[in-house]
Formats: sequence, structure tokens, C-alpha cells
Amino acid sequence: MDEAALRALLSDVASGIVAPDAAVARLRRLPFADLGFARIDHHRSLRQGFPEAVYGPGKSPEHCAAAVSELLASGSGPVLVTRVEDTQAAACLAAAPGGIRRGNTLLWRQTPMLDDAGLPVAVITAGTADLAVADECAVVLEAHGVSLRRIDDVGVAGLHRLLASLDDLDGISAAVVVAGMEGALVSVIGGLIPAPVIAVPTSVGYGAGLGGVTALLAMLATCASGVTVVGIDNGFGAACAVLRLLEPARRHRGSTP
Repeated sequence: MDEAALRALLSDVASGIVAPDAAVARLRRLPFADLGFARIDHHRSLRQGFPEAVYGPGKSPEHCAAAVSELLASGSGPVLVTRVEDTQAAACLAAAPGGIRRGNTLLWRQTPMLDDAGLPVAVITAGTADLAVADECAVVLEAHGVSLRRIDDVGVAGLHRLLASLDDLDGISAAVVVAGMEGALVSVIGGLIPAPVIAVPTSVGYGAGLGGVTALLAMLATCASGVTVVGIDNGFGAACAVLRLLEPARRHRGSTP
């Protein structure tokens, strides 16, 4: 249940459309529902501005499906399952038809993009091998109604490719830079634009790349001031960082008559 849904419920109780007992039954699912193997956080939208997502790895297909069903039953939206395997996806979609799969992410109840959705967020990759992580980030942002601008394969080994796309970096609210190898792209972009920059190191790279550790350390040591760095391959975390940045403005637009 998000803030808008809670306000609507309270308004319906005040006007007599919904009986108090019925409202209590709905609110009983707050702040969480105990499924035995998991406690589904129905209060998260009220606290953070976006609901809990289901992380697929380590969960059985049945656990994933039950978590999705509980989130959907509570009226939560959007509902996301990340890093799914085929068996998990099949179980979730069987339990909750109507979801869509984009790469390794499942999605139900995508938030419609508002006419005044604000400035777009740029999702930028250094190379094609970084696309899977960038796609995860993009799906999460789109699920929450965020307008996107994609700029792919502009790593520093061919800097002219980025320079040809500089106009695409104008008028953005934030940039997510996804890069492996030595992670240098984030320093370049961080030095070119005023918007917040979220850096995502990826595990792409040869031996000395150390599975993304080299890119991670390089991004943490960037000379571009104020860059935020998330964990290796964490496209979901980068999207959530952007949502936190945008949440005050989104709340303001939602409360403006």
C-alpha cells in the first residue's frame, strides 16, 4: 500500500463508501505479512516511496511465486522479481498471470509514465557486455514511471563515441553509468555534467579486473566529485538510488492539484 492508496482508503472511510471494519481488514496487512519463510514488507512504499522487490537468487520457485502473490494481493505496485531463473519465472507467471519478463526481471503493475514525469534519467554503458546490468536498472526505473534515455557502448577506449552523444546528456535529472574493465567512463561523465551520477561497476574484464573489483575501486577513487557508487553488477541498486533522488520531486508533483 502506498501513500496515495492509504489516502484514498481513509477518504472512502470518511465518506462512508468503505466500512471501518473493511478498512481495518485491509490495514491488517501493514506493516508486513508473515508467510513463514518470508515477511513481506507492505509498509515500504509509505516509508521509502517504492515497494519491496523480490530478489530471485536463493529462493525456490514456490517462494518467489508466493511472495509475488502476496504483493499483488496487497495492491502493491509495481511488483518486481529480479535475477530470475526460468523455473522461477514460470512459477511466478503461473501464479500471477499478466506479468511480463524483460531479461531476467519480472514485472507486474508498471506505473504509467506521467505527462510531467520530469527530466529523463540517462542509463549509459561502456560496452555491450555491460548491457545486462544496465537493462536491469532500466527495467526498474521504467517500472516506476521514470523516463529513460539510453546511451550504449561509449567506453573510453573509443572516446569519440561518447563525444558524439554529448547532446544526449543535456537536460537529464541523473545519469547511471555502467562500466567494467577499469571503470574509467564514470570519471569522464562525472566531469562533464552537473546531474547526479550513479556508478555501477560490472564484473566484465580480464584477470586484473578481479571480477569487477578493479572497476569498483576506480569508481570509488574517481576524481569527479560527488559520484555515488553501488555494488558490482547492482543495476537494481542503482535504480533505487535514482528513485530516492527523485522521490521528493515525485511526491511534490503527486500532491500538486
